This record gives sequence, structure tokens and C-alpha cells, in this order.
Amino acid sequence: MEIRVRFAPSPTGPLHIGGARSALFNYLWARKNKGTFIVRSEDTDLERSSRESEHNILQALRWLDIQWNEGIEVGGEHGPYRQTDRLELYKDYQEKLLANGHAYYCYCTEEELEQERQSLIAKGETPRYLGKCRNLSAEQREAFEIEGRKPVIRFRVPEGQAIHISDKVRGDVVFDSNGIGDYVIVKSDGIPTYNFAVVVDDITMSITHVIRGEEHLSNTPRQVMIYQALGSPAPEFAHISLILNTEGGKMSKRDGDTAVIDYQQKGYLPEAIVNFIALLGWAPTGEEEFYTLDELAKEFSLDRVSKSPAVFDRHKLDYINSHYIKASSPERLAELAMPHLEELGMLPQDQRSVEQQQWLVSFIKAIAEKISYLAEVKDYIHYFHGDTPLEPQSDALEVLKGEQVPSVLAMFKEKLQGAEMLSAETVKVILKQMTKELKLGGKFVYMPVRIALTGQMHGPELYDIIPLLGLKNVLGRIGYTEEHYLG
Repeated sequence: MEIRVRFAPSPTGPLHIGGARSALFNYLWARKNKGTFIVRSEDTDLERSSRESEHNILQALRWLDIQWNEGIEVGGEHGPYRQTDRLELYKDYQEKLLANGHAYYCYCTEEELEQERQSLIAKGETPRYLGKCRNLSAEQREAFEIEGRKPVIRFRVPEGQAIHISDKVRGDVVFDSNGIGDYVIVKSDGIPTYNFAVVVDDITMSITHVIRGEEHLSNTPRQVMIYQALGSPAPEFAHISLILNTEGGKMSKRDGDTAVIDYQQKGYLPEAIVNFIALLGWAPTGEEEFYTLDELAKEFSLDRVSKSPAVFDRHKLDYINSHYIKASSPERLAELAMPHLEELGMLPQDQRSVEQQQWLVSFIKAIAEKISYLAEVKDYIHYFHGDTPLEPQSDALEVLKGEQVPSVLAMFKEKLQGAEMLSAETVKVILKQMTKELKLGGKFVYMPVRIALTGQMHGPELYDIIPLLGLKNVLGRIGYTEEHYLG
């Protein structure tokens, strides 16, 4: 049997981390089994769905390198792949359910339904539809039509039935049909509801496995009943755990970024996001933390997907991303860092010279070990750019009061101006010479120079800062420090 899986987002907003994980797990399961991964669009929420959101979701998947074999923008034999393009197909299936008695027209008004709902709540019962229109006569239907009521179509839920879901993550899950009530499968405007459309899509696209979030588990008995009513075998289900924040609550915007594009814009690397979300609820067999997409496809298995909720730990993501930053070429990182430097008005691409591009690559080399994501380049640029240091804080000002500081800075300027070239090696030699000639310990030489150049007691290596600042900026910063803090 060919494994066929799908990712079917509703295009009402960006691709979120939870959706990206569902897409990834489906993609990995298909690759592991040499199967087919399909991407389609559940766009029947006409008010909220948009082609722009659909495009953004597809772009996010491609950025993560989650490629699909069949579906939107790719094509295939089971299209169309947008639900709004499949309305005639749904009509065929709704007529089958009406004809065999598994569905019926319901003319109840919103007011009647709300009254029924409140009555059930008052009795302490689960709100559900009690079947008022289940057995309408032709005359009753005609009377409602004359009134101008537009019916929905409801599925006739069998009574007293235990619905067993054999879930590859959760085991055997049982639902009682008596607690469900007859549910709407086609709205009064003729648009199918999710539970009906998704079953028709999965049947006609020969889906073998449905891997999706745990929040869909409660929909599954409704879908299984439709499969049974249509005489079609249900696919195998695997409901993956929720993703929680570090406090144990459901992930939301209050916890920070939840959309993939937010992490892309902050300068996280796609391979890091893939690595991180793969480990949210799935455990590899070994102790390895870092996996390429190819390695994940070989390792992945549904029997190692956990029932327990996954925790989104931003510190873990930063740790994984910093690993991939260190493994990336400075040239690649320089290009990815550019939008963040352009926010500061620096080095616009269309105006960048060869020398500036080289400077940018050297800058990235100097800080790659220190950043967790590329937006953090903005926190380091002041070390390397401009002729004025940051204003020293109290501890740094105290260092500048040392009696040796004027002679240290004067000698440093003199030696720099006498150097043939300004390189990391040159700076190292100069600073070592100064400790010998001034007969001072290293910190009495290095720390005043650092503070004079950066205003801070900690940061990137001086050997990296000074060549990137250039002689003019170095002399400008030392002169500024002498004028403002040594007077």
C-alpha cells in the first residue's frame, strides 16, 4: 500500500508552529515510507480565508524545505486542491448520504437551537441537537420551505453506538454516539462543514494516514461515522500532543512569537526551526540533538511520538539555532543579517561596495559565536561601527580613573599609527608590547582600551573590534574618551 498523507491548513492567517510541526510529521512519515505528501487548502471559511494567507503558508513551508509531492501549485491526479473548487464533488456525496438516510434536511432556526441548547445546559447535559427535524414528512418540509426557511443538512448519528478510534499515538479511544447529537454537514448556503468536507477530500485523495494535532481528536468520531455511512474505510489516525508554554498553558501570542514567519524575520535559520519542532513531541532513539531533514526522515517513526504535551522552550530553540549559526558560512549569515542592519540605516545592498561586503562578512565572523539569532547583530554593531563609544557605566568609569590610563591610551594611539596594517595579529602584538613596556598586568592595559573603544567592560574580542572599526574610528573613540572622561 502506498502511504498517502496530507497537510490541510485553513488559510486564515500565517503558518503557526503547531501547524508547521503537523506538516513536518506528515512530510517525514511520507519520506520514511517512500509515500506521497499532499498539501491542500481548507478555505471554506469564506469570511476569513484569503489567497494571501494561503500563499504565506506555502512560502513558510518552502522556507522550511518541507516540499510536497502533490497539491496546491504542484498539481496531481486528485485535484482540485482547494475546497472551494470542489463544491460540486461535495454535492455528489451529500446526495448519497441523503439518499441512503444517513443525512436529512433541518429547518430549525437559530433561536430554536439556542433555546434547546440552554435547556440542556440547565439540566446539566451536554448541548447537542436532539433531532427535531429527523423525521419530517414531505408536507412539513414543504411548509418550512414556504415560510422561506433555508435548511442545513445534518448527519443522522446512530444511537447507542461505541465508536472506536485506533490511534497510532493514543491507542484505542472510545466515544459514545449518544453524546454527539446530529451535526451539520452542509450549511444553509450550501458550503460543507469541516467534518464532512475533510472526509470527502481524504476519500477521494486516497489518504491512508491522518497525522494532526490532538485538538482534532474530538472531531474524529464524527468523521469516522461519515466514512462508515459512505462505505469507505477510514484512514489510520495519529493525534499528536499539544504544544504548551513553559508554564504549562497553551501557546499563545502572549508567550511571544507563534508564527513561523516571526522566527524567519528574527533571523532564525530554517534548519534550526525544523530540528527544534521535530523534537516537540517526538523522541529519537539516540541522544543526538541535531538532525538534518534527511536524517529526520530516516529516524522518524509514529511509535516514538509522545502522548504527553510538548513544551516550547525558547532557550532550547536559541541553543539549537546558535549551533546552526556556527555551522553556517559567514557569507550566508551576512546576507541574512542585512535586513537587521538596514533597519539601522546601514549598508543598503544596492549601495554596498566590495570593501563593505568584506567588512560585513568579517563582522559576522567576529560575533557568530555570541548570537542566538541574526536580529541580535543589532546588539553588537556599536562595537564595530562609528567613531563614538557608548557612554560608560559606573564600573567602567571607575576603571578609566586609573592613574595608568592616560599613558596606556597615548601609547596605544602611537603604536596603532605606526603600524603598517591593522589586523587582529597586529593588535595582539601591540597590546603584548604595551604590557611589557609599561610593566603592567594585562587587565590594566586591555580593560582601559576596551572601555575607551566600546564604553563597556565586556564584549567581542578587541582583536576583532579594532580592525573592523578601522584606524580613523579607533582614534576618534579614544580621543572622545580622553576628552570626556579623562579630563
